[in-house]
Amino acid sequence: MNAAAVLRPVVDAALGTDLPVRVDCWDGSSIGPSDADVVVRFTNRRALRRLVWAPNELGFARAYVSGDIQLEGDLLDALTRLDQLADPERGPGVRVGPDTRAAVARAVVRLGALGPPPRPPSEEIRLSGHRHDRGRDARAVSHHYDVGNDFYELVLGPSMVYSCAYFERAPSSSYTLEDAQRAKLDLVARKLGLTPGMRLLDVGCGWGALIVHAAREYGVRAVGVTLSQPQAAYARSRIAELGLQDRVEVRVQDYRDVTDGPFDAIASVGMAEHVGLSRLGEYAAHLHGLVSPSGRLLNHAIARRPGPPGDPRGDRTSFIDRYVFPDGELHPLSTVVDALESAGFEVRDVESIREHYADTLRAWVGNLEQNWDAAVRLSSAGRARVWRLYMAGSALAFQSHRLGVNQVLAVRPGPGGANSLPRTRSGLLGVPPG
Repeated sequence: MNAAAVLRPVVDAALGTDLPVRVDCWDGSSIGPSDADVVVRFTNRRALRRLVWAPNELGFARAYVSGDIQLEGDLLDALTRLDQLADPERGPGVRVGPDTRAAVARAVVRLGALGPPPRPPSEEIRLSGHRHDRGRDARAVSHHYDVGNDFYELVLGPSMVYSCAYFERAPSSSYTLEDAQRAKLDLVARKLGLTPGMRLLDVGCGWGALIVHAAREYGVRAVGVTLSQPQAAYARSRIAELGLQDRVEVRVQDYRDVTDGPFDAIASVGMAEHVGLSRLGEYAAHLHGLVSPSGRLLNHAIARRPGPPGDPRGDRTSFIDRYVFPDGELHPLSTVVDALESAGFEVRDVESIREHYADTLRAWVGNLEQNWDAAVRLSSAGRARVWRLYMAGSALAFQSHRLGVNQVLAVRPGPGGANSLPRTRSGLLGVPPG
């Protein structure tokens, strides 16, 4: 009997008989419609063993990253179909009851897939030490960001901006990711009210796009901090190329060690996700101490849906934690606002740009797929698969409202509550009246 015939009862027990994808097995047999647009290919028995030992997203991720499972066709479409199958509100739902477990046990024995758990792919990491201490945070950042500047340039494009873009028009050949990233940088600068001579701190400055933009277009003096040596080297090279050394400084430094305030404005774009709930109050208080009275903070961060930490809908997933953002924690918007207000900030504006991140991630997936061979050469096949799965899955999460992303603008009130903010939202965004 072929592998597909043995696995068919498992699929039927878990997902039902009406399967909209095709499952190809290592012996050439298949389950599902022959003309399916999406194909899940088990390249060997080890794929099944990985799923038996970790019957969840981590087992699937290990199998995909290692190449034991391949997804053929449009990955976003594939994940959408698989997500619909697993969601009881839109598909049959995954049913893991006695029948499913019995079917799995019989299949494993008949296919000779018994054995110890396979070694995880080399791209998987588990950190040691105290969560969110300086040393562990530095190792977490290095795991994610020190893949190589050339690799990131393939994925992110020339802007080298690794955060949600701002699509003022629908994505098209005439309005690209680069246009939307410039619009995002400008949106942040306008919300912060940047003017010539101001001093800006960019917490988690990445490859320096915001501090360069702020210095060139708004005439500020900027300091950017990052924990990544390769990021800092890239940013410093770009700054020197543009002749901005007298106005822009990049440091390899933990934000908690920045003590040379005050700054007129602070940007934190895509960095608060690394802080952790236990450190969120400390983060907000430290930034409050660094910004001058009447100065503004723009906190741009991914948000999860409300619920307790560790909730299945919650702050992190096993795949993300092991392969992408070790120790990353996402917080509900209300938690972030509470932390900022408790530190003494006055929150003045909140903007959700969730749909923009879905478009951004689709563009990054497209860049990676178009440059796949180069991406593998610059990193590894497993690392490229990690990024493809992570970005495609994240696009689906933002599109379906499982994740959000918000820009929270806050001000440190001056004496008597004074601040320099315009009286209207259109004024805040620099929109001419009328």
